[in-house]
Amino acid sequence: MKHKDESWDFRKADTKEYTHCFHTYPAMMIPQIARELLKAYGTKGGWLLDPYCGTGTSLVEASLFGMHSVGCDINPLVRLIATAKSTPICLSTLDETLNALNNELFQIESRGGKVPDAPIPAILNLEYWFSDEVIQSLAYLLARIKDVKDEPSRNFILVAFSETVRETSYTRNGEFKLYRMPKNKLKDFKPDVLGIFSKKLRRNRHGLESYLEKRKNVKTSVSIANTVEGELPMPLPPGGYDMVITSPPYGDSQTTVAYGQFSRLAAEWIGLPNARKVDKLAMGGLRSKETLIASPVSAAVEKICLADEKRAEDVSAFYIDLERSISSIAQACSPRATICYVVGNRRVKGVILPTDEFVVDAFRQHGFVHKVTIVRNIPNKRMPKKNSPSNIAGKTSKTMHEENIVVCQRTNHRC
Repeated sequence: MKHKDESWDFRKADTKEYTHCFHTYPAMMIPQIARELLKAYGTKGGWLLDPYCGTGTSLVEASLFGMHSVGCDINPLVRLIATAKSTPICLSTLDETLNALNNELFQIESRGGKVPDAPIPAILNLEYWFSDEVIQSLAYLLARIKDVKDEPSRNFILVAFSETVRETSYTRNGEFKLYRMPKNKLKDFKPDVLGIFSKKLRRNRHGLESYLEKRKNVKTSVSIANTVEGELPMPLPPGGYDMVITSPPYGDSQTTVAYGQFSRLAAEWIGLPNARKVDKLAMGGLRSKETLIASPVSAAVEKICLADEKRAEDVSAFYIDLERSISSIAQACSPRATICYVVGNRRVKGVILPTDEFVVDAFRQHGFVHKVTIVRNIPNKRMPKKNSPSNIAGKTSKTMHEENIVVCQRTNHRC
């Protein structure tokens, strides 16, 4: 039932095909995994759910395969990206907007790069993260984007703007959390804001065109529903979702992948809600005094507790939230649904947490039967490979180098 399969590593695969090229994001599920799972278990014309959709990898693949899909995420920036990646856009309308914008950018470059004045958003510590020149350029681009009337075109451009914000900030390269680059590098950091933005628009336009050529005529939407709170994603198909493909967080954001910190600067520039609260709103974001009883991770949590009681509370909070989320998802599934969870068995305080077994057990309580768990190497996933288990400076240990693709199926009844 559980085996390693290196054919699922996809070491040489192009993970930036179609609209998958749009925007970097931590720990993204590569499209080839969703693609193969759809081939094996998908139903053309059926409905797919991704309750932690991130930037929409599974939604894009579902629309290429021919399934309707709904994605959920608490992070407003990734909801924007997922929407832009999976929404069909009229290319002639988009090109008209892009041509006008590119002409303006060309005129600015021909005048020596001086951008027109524009309102600067009221963002806390803005000058700490951006130079004055970058702030002026970003403010101009944002004002120009807000003038775009067509919503799909505006979302498309905002995604390029979002990535430009991060790349032109003082944030250290290769970090997920917000760390400012050293002072000795600040004086030489003079990014070409307009050039970076234009390059991303061209790249994304190419990916969009190839996506639209193969996208099937299906419905795709992105929801704010929080399944941890019992909220069901909408629209809810009459018979329930036929399939779930998702990759939940590896653990609480504060100690694993800081999704909220990664997206905060761009979210604040765009004016999205809760830009500074994403990590606390995420699964395990708030410590819980509840305990896990007879859970596959209970023994591991007890070992962690012996080393660090507060870290054990963080871990417990995450799995309690994950269990609540799974309960909501099971309610939304059809009587013969297939669920596919891509999870990592993270290491905390030197203790491995069997998340794959936890997922199997949680779905089993809702009438699902475990079919298979495929273990794959992680050769190209953008995520931290080490953490600090003891909080001692310089002392690190490996987190994960493998992940598990857990497949469960319901057996013609609901619980």
